[in-house]
Amino acid sequence: MGLFGFGKKKHQSEEALEAAAEENEEAVDAAENVDEAQEVVALPESSAEYEGRGDERGPWDVEDENVPDYDEYLDMGSYYLPFLKGIELRVKANRATQQVLGTTITYGSSSVEIEAFAAPKTLGLWDDVRADLIEANKDAKEVEGVFGTELALPVTVKGGRKVLTRIVGVDGPRWMLRGIFSGKAATDPEGEEAKALNQFFADIVVERGDDPLAPRDLIPMHPPVAPAERKAAKAAAEEAEQKTEIPGKPKGPFDSDQQVEVKTTLSRGPMFSEVR
Repeated sequence: MGLFGFGKKKHQSEEALEAAAEENEEAVDAAENVDEAQEVVALPESSAEYEGRGDERGPWDVEDENVPDYDEYLDMGSYYLPFLKGIELRVKANRATQQVLGTTITYGSSSVEIEAFAAPKTLGLWDDVRADLIEANKDAKEVEGVFGTELALPVTVKGGRKVLTRIVGVDGPRWMLRGIFSGKAATDPEGEEAKALNQFFADIVVERGDDPLAPRDLIPMHPPVAPAERKAAKAAAEEAEQKTEIPGKPKGPFDSDQQVEVKTTLSRGPMFSEVR
């Protein structure tokens, strides 16, 4: 089941409002992971549209022509995380099933929570998700940011403090990547932490896969697989494949030294028969 609900009336179903409430809770959780609460401030205007995804910048899809080399990225199943010195990674999982649900990257006093969702083939998902969140949270406000139209969402954390979060969504081919930024990455857009985490988010490579998924479902994830583990598994698979090859089987096309003569016991009979 996805984190977003559906109903017959767009943006008015109880399921959609409940799902948006869950989004609000996740924003609170993300904000509470930051060392110090920040004052609620408005983000500066940047751009209403995020252009160039897949051509000039990410987040990337594994099938994009200009996708960067992600051999050294951390494999999470639905996406690959780039390397950034000084970050801490926390994996969010279901306690009962141990199913991986997302990741949170902490950098300095900032963090970003990352999740990838399935989306329709022809339409993006972020516009609808954003509208649901606005309807469920009267304090949510649309702002223009580095990833196009974002949401500035003040949340109340433990102790009654108000903390500002940025909710970002980027649409790709049959997926949407969502990030909840908190700390200085949400309140100081020109600061070093915001720029570092923005670039980190843009460098992520998404792998939607071919599994049939309903729009707004989480794309399946797995525990982190390091580059060295992937390379070792690939080498082991190649070695196993070599062991299963037929002994003496010629490799490549036949040449003059590999021609095979086929003999038969059939002999040619007379070309005509005479009937008397």
